[in-house]
Amino acid sequence: MKAYPRRVIYFTRDPAAQLLADIRQRDWTIEVIDSAHDIRHAVQDGAPAGGLVDLASVLESHDANALQSCLGLPNVGWVAMAETPQLDDPVMRRLVRDYCFDYVTLPAANMRIVDTVGHACGMISLGEPTLVDASSAEGEMIGTCDAMLALFRSIRKVAATDAPVFISGESGTGKELTAAAIHARSARRDAPFVAINCGAIPPALLQSELFGHERGAFTGANQRRVGRVESAHGGTLFLDEIGDLPYESQASLLRFLQENTIDRLGSQRSITVDVRIICATHVDIEAAIEAGRFRSDLYHRLCVLRIDEPPLRARGKDIELLALYVLERFRKDASRRLYGFSPDAIMAMHGYDWPGNVRELINRVRRAIVMSEGRSITADDLELSAHARRSSATLAQARETAERQAIELALLRHRGRPAEAARELGVSRATLYRLIAAHGMRYGEESEVQH
Repeated sequence: MKAYPRRVIYFTRDPAAQLLADIRQRDWTIEVIDSAHDIRHAVQDGAPAGGLVDLASVLESHDANALQSCLGLPNVGWVAMAETPQLDDPVMRRLVRDYCFDYVTLPAANMRIVDTVGHACGMISLGEPTLVDASSAEGEMIGTCDAMLALFRSIRKVAATDAPVFISGESGTGKELTAAAIHARSARRDAPFVAINCGAIPPALLQSELFGHERGAFTGANQRRVGRVESAHGGTLFLDEIGDLPYESQASLLRFLQENTIDRLGSQRSITVDVRIICATHVDIEAAIEAGRFRSDLYHRLCVLRIDEPPLRARGKDIELLALYVLERFRKDASRRLYGFSPDAIMAMHGYDWPGNVRELINRVRRAIVMSEGRSITADDLELSAHARRSSATLAQARETAERQAIELALLRHRGRPAEAARELGVSRATLYRLIAAHGMRYGEESEVQH
């Protein structure tokens, strides 16, 4: 554990001289503060500290509201000093209950106070689990499972080229974050990254949104408008949900990809545009091609390099890692100091299938941070209590879950090719087909260029 200077933040308007001397005798530095507004400045370096708060000073200054936000700072372990009548005040009781590690009822021996503050500082020095390090992060994505480490390697490889990238994965897995990470590592990093959701724009407006229009091109076009493609000149254009692009608009996009030129609506002049295309979809694009909803020639233009985004249920230990990351990021939204997830919450998160993937996990944890009434987030706070009970699995259920995850990851690594996945798993192709059917899983034969 990293060594920090031993220090105490003492909030009081009437510091006890002997208590100060006893704290310093333990080789602690002490900073006396008489206003809640100064606490944040005192701890802005982020180093852990012990905190001692004199509730008599809080009552005298009517500073309870300002103090509450300061007591929630993650790097100070607070201990309250109070006489028994002061703890009868409901505001003081709530502050102590929700934000302090401990409290001391006065009168009390100075050594007991010093020992209690030292314990609080020691606990805060342990800190939160290390959530992200250089080997487990890529841009805003974090992960340590095999599937995510393979994804990070793929991002670094494809970023070194200028070829179009096709990102496939379920909704909520973070496909736009992958696209942004590719752009950030590419030679185009200093140019624009422009994202457009092809499924969110009405078909009648899509041409104008992509390619822009001239003044007077149609009713309501009162001025020239530069389209998203032209806005991305020199950089990267991310076409999200490309599988929802209307069929009649696909020909215009294909022409742009072939010629690197666009025509604004109402213009007779072609404009040369230099952009890298990254697209993504949750749609089974091969099935869409077979059904005549997506042009195969456009697909092959877009899918020079392919990346498959792993679903959250296949990421194992990353589920808790991501939940801790979200808790740390949004901890300030809590009405009290939160210390993590209860055992039943962790059990429930691992027992749930996460159909909404990372997006659903973020939403559930954020809601739990706000609604939680305890020191830890529970399965009930996450609205997953049924899955906590179900997670007490039999050995057969545990084997079934592990088997499904192993098959899912093998198919991801081998782009859905069952022959190669079966070879890695050490089973015959016929056995793998049987297991896929038994687990209700999908796969697809693919021949995309490898990255």
